[in-house]
This record gives sequence, structure tokens and C-alpha cells, in this order.
Amino acid sequence: MRRHIVPPRHDWRDRAKQLGFAYAEIASEPYWDETACWEFTAAGIDVLDDALAELERLTRLAAAEAVRRGCHDFLGIPAAVWPLVARSWERGEPSLYGRMDLRWDGTGPPKLLEYNADTPTSLFESSVVQWEWLRCAYPDADQFNSIHEALIAAWPAMNLPGRVHFTCMRDSAEDRGNVDYLRDTAIQAGGDAPFLFVDEIGWDGRRFVDLAGDEIRALFKLYPWEFLFRDNFGNNIASAATRWIEPAWRLLLSGKGVLALLWEMFPGHPNLLPAFREPGRTGAPEIAKPLFGREGANIVAPGLTTAGPYGAEGFVYQQWAPLPCVDGHYPVIGGWIVAGRPHGIGIREDTTPITRDTSRFVPHFFRSDS
Repeated sequence: MRRHIVPPRHDWRDRAKQLGFAYAEIASEPYWDETACWEFTAAGIDVLDDALAELERLTRLAAAEAVRRGCHDFLGIPAAVWPLVARSWERGEPSLYGRMDLRWDGTGPPKLLEYNADTPTSLFESSVVQWEWLRCAYPDADQFNSIHEALIAAWPAMNLPGRVHFTCMRDSAEDRGNVDYLRDTAIQAGGDAPFLFVDEIGWDGRRFVDLAGDEIRALFKLYPWEFLFRDNFGNNIASAATRWIEPAWRLLLSGKGVLALLWEMFPGHPNLLPAFREPGRTGAPEIAKPLFGREGANIVAPGLTTAGPYGAEGFVYQQWAPLPCVDGHYPVIGGWIVAGRPHGIGIREDTTPITRDTSRFVPHFFRSDS
């Protein structure tokens, strides 16, 4: 695993525009960063693939155990919505995708930092954008990236209605870009995929409806379950027939509480870091993470504290495993799970050990081992 400093393509902005990559720059700063890339070996990619598959297996076991034990307090899930979450799991409602954030420096086992199991972003750049870069920059190399094909194959297997509505909040080019990309994969799979914003979803007394008054029979939402449950129309979710993507049981895994449950169930597992709901139990320096925090907000780690609106729901205390630092940058590897299987990675970098919404996306490639 080596970081290379490379010259960006002179026309990278034009290429991003042609791809529909509307957030390649955010606040006039590059988010997509071609000034560097990461090289892996084929053996290294196999290590990541195996770790992601194993972690997906463990998290499914943790979800089953959480439902069996009724762990809503432990996971920070309100008791009032727990029956909906548990029922979603017991019905076997299918998941489309998720992103596991890993700490790895190319040696030893990759370690799970958290699982973005409900509303992960950086999907479009992981799937389409870095693949286009690879074909230009390293046409003789390969990439851990079968995300696009896996998404198209996943939609028919989810047994959804032919029309799936898609939604996100307003005023986020990144959210809209990720949702439009997923809409495109659904359309390529033969479905109908209309879009509406979250605040445009209606309720007619029996059903969720779109602006035309048509029933929303299935809804992909880039909008967190914990937000939905706080919204007024969240009270109607249990009585509606709508299929949700991601399903409600993903709340079991998207909160940081699952990190402590995983360590309780599988202590010493090589792909896990010690984690507890109470501070001081890891026997090492710790990082405190809010149960439902986002984008590096409200983190407390050795020598580091970030601001934000989260934390009232409680914290998880995970052994501090700082990201490797190369050329003054700290990479986190996002491993993509599609329909329960690993299908690629995306790498984001920051100049601090905490990955935030301002962190840049850097592409990767690998070559066969000689």
C-alpha cells in the first residue's frame, strides 16, 4: 500500500463535468483529488476483500443478537421504534448497500472503525469517477471496484415494486449526486425511478404519496432513520405498506453502539477494535464517538476534539487506532458492501486524523503480484 504523488490531468474539471460529478469541488476547493493516488498489490486487495466479507458476516450476527436480546437501550434506539426495527430484521428485508470504514496501513489485519450502514455517501466517486480516472491514468492496472455492476444486479434481486421513488434533503449537491447515481443504476436494471425531496413526501391518511398523489410503494432514502423517526410523518411509517431502502433494521448497524456489541460478542477478533459503552475499559487511549454522529463531529480523541450537534444520545468508547500518516495525509479506506458482499473501496484523506465532510477523495489502483 503506497501513496504516489502524481500530476492531475489538465482537463480533470471538464471530465468531472462530463460525468455529472457536480461536487468534484466543494466551496471552491477540490474534493476529488488527482494529485495523489494509492497503489495496492493484488494480495493486499485480497486482504481487504476477506476482511470486508468477514465483517459483514459478524455484523449480521450482531444484528440478530441485538434483536434477540432487545438491545435498544444499548444501541441508543428509542423503545417506541424498536418493534419496527426488530420486525424489519425478522422479515429479512433486503439491504442494497453500505460502507465500512477501515483503518489499514498495508500490514496486519484491517480494523473496522465504523459501519455506515444506512446513508453512506462517496458512492458515485468510488464507482464511476475513479474507474474513469483509472482507464486514463493507469490503463494497464486494475481497481477493486465492481460496484456499478453489483448495484445493477442487486435491484431485481430485492423483489421491489417496478417503481421505486428516490429522495434526499435539499441543498446538498453530494446527496443529490449519490441519489441520482443510484437512480441511474435502478433504471439500468429496468425499473422506474422518480425523484422527490424529503419535504415533498405526502401522507393521505393511509399511504405515503408523491406530488402527483401516487402511492410511494418503495422508497430509497438518503436520509437517516434516526431523522425519520424524529419527523412528524415518522409516526406513520409502521402503518404504511412502503418498502424502505435501506430497511429499518440497518439502524442496528449504522449507530456506533454496534461497535461495542461486536467486541462483546467477538472479543479479540483481528478485524475489530476494543469498544465499550463506558469509558476507560479498553485499557488503552480511547476515542469517544457519539452513537449517531456524522462526518467526524463531536469526536473526542487524544489531543483532538471536534464540534458538532451530536452526543446527547450517548457515546461509544473505542480503542484509539490513529490512521496512518503518509505525506501529511491520513487515509481511511471505505469498503463497499452491495447486497451483502464486498465490491470495492474508496479512499478519503484528511490532513488531520479525523475524517470529516471536507476530506478529499483520492483514487487507487493495484497490479498483479509478480
